[in-house]
Amino acid sequence: MSETNTPAPEAAEAHRYTAAMAADIEARWQDVWDAQGTYEAPNPTGDLAGDPAVVARPKKFIMDMFPYPSGAGLHVGHPLGYIATDVYARHQRMTGHNVLHTLGFDAFGLPAEQYAVQTGTHPRVSTEANIENMKIQLRRLGLGHDKRRSFATIDPDYYKWTQWIFLQIYNSWYDADAKKARPISELVAAFEDGSREVPGGRAWGGLSAAERADVLNGFRLAYSSDAPVNWCPGLGTVLANEEVTADGRSERGNFPVFKSKLSQWNMRITAYADRLLDDLDALDWPEAIKLQQRNWIGRSEGARVDFALGDEAITVFTTRPDTLFGATYMVLAPEHPLVEKFIPAAWPEGTHDVWTGGHATPAEAVTAYRKQAASKSDVERQAEAKDKTGVFTGEYAINPVSGDKVPVFIADYVLMGYGTGAIMAVPAHDSRDFEFARAFELPMRCVVQPSDGRGTDPAEWDDAFASYDAKLVNSTGEGISLDGLGVVEAKAAITEWLAERGIGEGTVNFRLRDWLFSRQRYWGEPFPIVYDEDGVAHSLPESMLPLELPEVEDYSPRTFEPDDADSQPETPLSRKADWVNVELDLGDGVKSYRRETNTMPNWAGSCWYELRYLDPNNASALVDPEIEQYWMGPREGAPHGGVDLYVGGAEHAVLHLLYARFWSKVLFDLGHVSSAEPFHKLFNQGMIQAYAYTDERGVYVPAAEVEERDGAYFYEGKQVKREHGKMGKSLKNAVTPDEICEEYGADTLRLYEMAMGPLDVSRPWDTRAVVGQYRLLQRLWRNIVDEETGAVTVVDAEPAEDTLRALHKAIDGAGADLAGLRFNTAIAKITELNNTLTKAGRPLERSVAERLVLLVAPLAPHIAEELWHRLGHTDSVVHQDFPVADPAYVVDETVTCVVQVKGKVKARLEVPPTITDADLEQLAVTDAGVVAALGGAEIRKVIVRAPKLVNIVI
Repeated sequence: MSETNTPAPEAAEAHRYTAAMAADIEARWQDVWDAQGTYEAPNPTGDLAGDPAVVARPKKFIMDMFPYPSGAGLHVGHPLGYIATDVYARHQRMTGHNVLHTLGFDAFGLPAEQYAVQTGTHPRVSTEANIENMKIQLRRLGLGHDKRRSFATIDPDYYKWTQWIFLQIYNSWYDADAKKARPISELVAAFEDGSREVPGGRAWGGLSAAERADVLNGFRLAYSSDAPVNWCPGLGTVLANEEVTADGRSERGNFPVFKSKLSQWNMRITAYADRLLDDLDALDWPEAIKLQQRNWIGRSEGARVDFALGDEAITVFTTRPDTLFGATYMVLAPEHPLVEKFIPAAWPEGTHDVWTGGHATPAEAVTAYRKQAASKSDVERQAEAKDKTGVFTGEYAINPVSGDKVPVFIADYVLMGYGTGAIMAVPAHDSRDFEFARAFELPMRCVVQPSDGRGTDPAEWDDAFASYDAKLVNSTGEGISLDGLGVVEAKAAITEWLAERGIGEGTVNFRLRDWLFSRQRYWGEPFPIVYDEDGVAHSLPESMLPLELPEVEDYSPRTFEPDDADSQPETPLSRKADWVNVELDLGDGVKSYRRETNTMPNWAGSCWYELRYLDPNNASALVDPEIEQYWMGPREGAPHGGVDLYVGGAEHAVLHLLYARFWSKVLFDLGHVSSAEPFHKLFNQGMIQAYAYTDERGVYVPAAEVEERDGAYFYEGKQVKREHGKMGKSLKNAVTPDEICEEYGADTLRLYEMAMGPLDVSRPWDTRAVVGQYRLLQRLWRNIVDEETGAVTVVDAEPAEDTLRALHKAIDGAGADLAGLRFNTAIAKITELNNTLTKAGRPLERSVAERLVLLVAPLAPHIAEELWHRLGHTDSVVHQDFPVADPAYVVDETVTCVVQVKGKVKARLEVPPTITDADLEQLAVTDAGVVAALGGAEIRKVIVRAPKLVNIVI
């Protein structure tokens, strides 16, 4: 039969696999699967408990990263990961696993709120409509999700537990000695009985309620603080560091971001820095993702050193305390809190003009420079190529080893968010300090002996000299001499000397900063926190959860001119006075309180959603311990527990994955879960790309309306330029899955997306190539069903040996590929088998046909289910055993052995794959062609590599 898309004769159309037939088959079986609960995974206990025999199987928990329900719906790039996890989940079911696979929706966030601001539509209304549309699109793909377990983060029954987890974190502190979180009540008890000293030395009983709250705020894992934050006036909210682009603008909206000091909620994720770093080793994650997390956490060992400045001390962290004698000036971050404390009224006598920035007083200079620095991103401030800027504060600190006075500057290349926000500058041995010293005419002192012959006078150098192998010089002071020591020995000696004098100590520093957890938005989880008349924070009791969002008239935070760095946030909730001001009884009588009017960031709901999938209807606990232990507990190969397979984009390497790991560890420490890690195995799928086209103005035009003529591209008669990019609405190149399903069917779309290339690499979309997988399914159909009559054509006979060999090789190869997420090569092997069976030109044997259908079932489940039932079965193909290859048919009957004489091929022998070295040597040396090539010469050596190579040396 023709392989073109020409319609078959009308009489045969009813039995031919067409898009119309595919649509009928797919819709019908989706209805059956839903009605019969085909994909429901039983729990060991609780309301989702099921067949004990299924629970007794090995379990497999498979997850996709949370989708956000966009109003634009899906394009064909979105389902790539969802189809992949579905194929894998189906294969795991068929290999004897109890598989939990479901999908929820991460539904809080800025897009719905922005839509609400523009249209007046409540974010919940538009979000729920988007979710329903997305569910329809996903269902059409035949995804085998346990729909009983699905939810959205905006469901009050869900975010009740998000708020509950926040309170667990808020009411905990990190015990550095025990290396775990503990209830804050235990810390209070220790303060009360005197077993732990209260910071400041006062008795706990002598502190007021507000003073006690301030003390505890310094320990809580969720705490409020007045700290420099990323303030975005154009959005009217603060942003986490990770939400600010490299050029200092908001990821959403591309507005300028400024440093501003505001009172905000934070998560003390830094307390877990060591564990977050160390536990990466046991996770089955891509090394590139582990490296990104290691770099973000940024662990470094060094020393803390105090430089005296009057009655104050400037504390620095340095990884090179051995170079302390070379510190000739200091630099503070412009935001450093000490700056405001010691600025003198006038410039000291002898101040260099270049140090003042042209300002009459230190106060003017510092104020102007701080404003300038606030407009730059951290990346901009640390750019290696930029000119070094700064200003003298007008004060000098004392170098603790040399006793020298060193000028104190502020400069934007020092960040408050790293270390202590202050550095000792050693310009002779640090390139940034060298450039700054040259720009500001500051002294340099060589303390590490150059090994490149440049001498020890930095004034003659073109750049700093940095080395970890050289010897120390010019480093002798009172009670300490590092001269002649190597770097390692010198670091140890100076660290000990500092500790003995109480002006420093060896320590570890991290790049990781605490997680800014407040947003000045409406569409997010409300904080379960109220404040009393003294401003002391109180947590709501569990009985008052969930604290639901109130209805408001205006969904937008107050926004400002994008460049208005001096503006202050005003949240939508703060305008709802009857919600903000409440009378509550928190256990000591009815009192007046004020609610927190910030909301949680959109990351909150995705920090723990894997746990809700396990026990979605539990109203009395976060998750039943037995259920959590069953699906996520520690096991062989996964000492920290976690989801068996988590698939999603690499763009979440730091944000979501790091935050979720932190929450898991706190819940683990407090005994709520048995898994200290949320996701044991991580797989990053690639991206589906598509051609986009721009006109002469650089404006994107609809890709679907572009014509190709003689290698050029035209839109409405005018030539346009083609480029390769991400598929999406903005580039006008999106192709929806609905379009492909209409033209070919969902099974074809599934096969094409899996066959395009390795799952972890990006690949270009080509609608014209989809027909190849459509034809595969048509050939599969014709191999089992007569297109003229609709009758099944299989025969009850024993397959020929060549058929068995082709079948079992495909089973062996495709099965291994499906288990290894190599779906493209699995499809290639199945295609090869199907083509072989087609070319044989004879009816398929029943045993062959059935195993062929089972091979296809994970990838194209609808047609497989239809054919399985047409073959006479009444139970679903979904729960059948995946075929097992017979090793006898997998091994080739013979292999070709090459025989070389003097490095040249003289014979090719067909031999059994199990032939021994001795037998193969005997065959080779007695072969007529080899004997002729030898010509009677003496054989010096025979090298045998059975079964494929014999090399004869004469």
